[in-house]
Amino acid sequence: MEVITKNRSFFIVYLFFFLTVSVLLLLYSKTELMQWVNAHNGPLADLFFARVTYLGDGAFAAIVCVILLFWSFRFALMGIASFLLSTLVTRALKQFVFSDSLRPLKYFEHSTWQYRIIDGLDIHSYNSFPSGHSTTAFSVFCLLALLDERKSRGWFFALLAVVTAYSRVYLFQHFVEDVYVGSIIGTVSSVVVFLVLGRHWDQNPKTWHDRRLRL
Repeated sequence: MEVITKNRSFFIVYLFFFLTVSVLLLLYSKTELMQWVNAHNGPLADLFFARVTYLGDGAFAAIVCVILLFWSFRFALMGIASFLLSTLVTRALKQFVFSDSLRPLKYFEHSTWQYRIIDGLDIHSYNSFPSGHSTTAFSVFCLLALLDERKSRGWFFALLAVVTAYSRVYLFQHFVEDVYVGSIIGTVSSVVVFLVLGRHWDQNPKTWHDRRLRL
């Protein structure tokens, strides 16, 4: 597919992430993967991941969409559509399909394993699968990579998405499988929106497409 080859800098990094996590999920249980991540920690990592996880917030996605308004109205609408599509899919799965999916804190509630959590962190107990923050991060950063004219920067956007997803596991908010599926939903949503809306607008050009907000 042309969109993949043009944006190979992003998709090479994502493919490496996807294949690596796929193998890990086949070889190890969700408990083993969580225990490994939880055991590898430190004060600087605590500080870093507690901050970088906000890149998966809906508020961050909204800020990105506002910034895109200064680039072009068309790109801003793509951002909104991608966020809404990925969020709707994730919410539907959380609420109607995997509503009984426990988060790590609740899952290990009666376990003898002495897990570690960051003091003062608000950790949820339910609706673990899939990870909403990971979905949003991959949705936002994949779309930014697709829209960026300098395709060589795609790896950086992919790295930001991966680090954000890892933060959810590090912070004991999600299992690896949660962020794995979230990454798929977010990435696919952005690609679909980019292709469908892009094709539609190319075939039906309007004067407002390339307009943008000006200060």
